Amino acid sequence: MDALDLRIPAGSYCCLLGPSGCGKTTTLRMLAGHEAPSEGDVVLDGANVTNLPPARRGTAMMFQSYALFPHLSALDNAAFGLRMRGVGKAERRARALEMLALVHMDAYADRLPAQLSGGQQQRVALARALVTNPSALLLDEPLSALDPFLRGRVRAELKRLNRDLGITFVHVTHSQDEALALADLVVLMRAGRIEQQGAPEDLFDRPRTAFAARFMSGHNVVAGADGRPVAVRSDRTHLAPPDAPGALPAVVRAVEYTGTGFALTLSADGADELTALLDEAEYRARAVAPGDRVGLTWAGADARPLAAGE
Repeated sequence: MDALDLRIPAGSYCCLLGPSGCGKTTTLRMLAGHEAPSEGDVVLDGANVTNLPPARRGTAMMFQSYALFPHLSALDNAAFGLRMRGVGKAERRARALEMLALVHMDAYADRLPAQLSGGQQQRVALARALVTNPSALLLDEPLSALDPFLRGRVRAELKRLNRDLGITFVHVTHSQDEALALADLVVLMRAGRIEQQGAPEDLFDRPRTAFAARFMSGHNVVAGADGRPVAVRSDRTHLAPPDAPGALPAVVRAVEYTGTGFALTLSADGADELTALLDEAEYRARAVAPGDRVGLTWAGADARPLAAGE
């Protein structure tokens, strides 16, 4: 890990985003107390918790595997954290039932994990993490095991809970779609350091480096008029004849129907793989197939300058 300077506003939803091995899970584990930083401090609610064990930090962690106890009911799983703190049985079960109701799982309180679907198990794990009323909830790729439909529903639930409870959420993901949908603050990481951080729309529409532009997807990185790299959103890229003045000559490599339009994959000399997202009317007006030569154009205002040197 390189030196990290990360400040997460209280009550916000922060997504640590990046490819495998970039350091996002290590960062989460340092916040939780499962990894010790080589230097520097971890501060939560104004208190330095760097040397405190996980149970005394005021954080709760929800693991990717959910880690439910197979022999305990959903209710007893949700109450487990309070049991470890010595809370009486009646009080901890009442609090656990309240948390299960919060995640719409109170009707399944008596079921064992094996009797629950993956999405239901995830909700029980979420209730268990919330039952201790943490200042920060730490989530390690919590949606990766869910199917796309359920992922969207649970995503909405996480955002609702963050808003309603006022708890800081720190969520590790490799999915830029997930980060854009959930986060108030996106922290894009690369090789153990922060590449760029900010509001989702800032990272998507104003990437500062070629890595950020490529990882956030939806961008083409090309050479500008001065030779410096620029990023152009794929949905702001249009087709033209290959010899059109100012057009970038390219060859169509693939065409995919997206439901709302067409996604074209193209190659051009001196550029990485390029993409163009066309609405149905634009595509039908100039239908192309793999192997066709085309030109790519975009408005000058849609070209975002990038840092040189990558």
